[in-house]
Amino acid sequence: MNTEGNKEMNVEQNFDVEEKPPSVLLTISTCCFALVAFAANSVLCRLALGSSSIDPASFTAIRMLSGAITLAVIILLFKQPRKLSIQNVFSIQHSKGWFASIMLFTYAIFFSFAYVKLNTASGALILFATVQFFMIGVNFLKGNSLHLKEWLGVIISFSGFVLLMLPSATQPSLTGFVMMLVAGIAWAFYTLEGKTSKNPILNTAENFIRCIPFALILFVSTFWMSNFSGQGVLYAMASGSIASGMGYTVWYFALRNLSITQAAISQLSVPLIAAIGGVIFVNETITNELVISGMLILGGIALVSLKKKKSSSAR
Repeated sequence: MNTEGNKEMNVEQNFDVEEKPPSVLLTISTCCFALVAFAANSVLCRLALGSSSIDPASFTAIRMLSGAITLAVIILLFKQPRKLSIQNVFSIQHSKGWFASIMLFTYAIFFSFAYVKLNTASGALILFATVQFFMIGVNFLKGNSLHLKEWLGVIISFSGFVLLMLPSATQPSLTGFVMMLVAGIAWAFYTLEGKTSKNPILNTAENFIRCIPFALILFVSTFWMSNFSGQGVLYAMASGSIASGMGYTVWYFALRNLSITQAAISQLSVPLIAAIGGVIFVNETITNELVISGMLILGGIALVSLKKKKSSSAR
């Protein structure tokens, strides 16, 4: 019995937050992996919805289902001692968990439908600008004002972001703009919820599983107008299992040691990473705007991060 108890305690320690803060290298590694996953998600959505190989409702439903199944399997393989009980997951007492799940599904569905109305550049600009300014606004409401260097970092990074996106951006439709705005606010809320997560893998799995009823209702209610091919389904499954399920779990890990400002500003690098992915996988060319904006975005992120590091050292 003691041996079994020790095993369970060891496994639980692997899933839960450690008492000591994670190393800087681990924080940077997990953050970079998550941001690459976000960029991969954008590429997969672009490939699926842009080529009309699947409709947005079916893409979202398959994406949520795939993420839930993948994370549940991971937990079962690790024999998580806190059993993933369906009764506990769907308990109405977990109001905070339900809020995170609703925000996750809201982001996913509005994101998919918005990209039917918007091109990639306009959609990314609206989404990540909304996320950044909403999270910084929340930080202000909590009484955490930005220092001069942090403001400078935000301005520099956002200017690089605009430089990257605007050359190919077009006037967005009002419907697409509003839908992507809602998606950005929902993702910002989901990110803020992740900062309090003590068990990222379990919490992310629960969030996706709670989305299953919403996904099924969406799929059934729109089945009459569904349009999907095998290629579109594969894109959606990859988006849900890898880019979303695993990516969001790692993002929750990274959030443990990121300030709200760092979490907001770092996501401005996603369009840059997606643009590089386009160069590699879609044979797009590297432009001067891409090089200059990349330097501005990463420089702004570094300025905010260094300011945070110095403040922590002083404390």
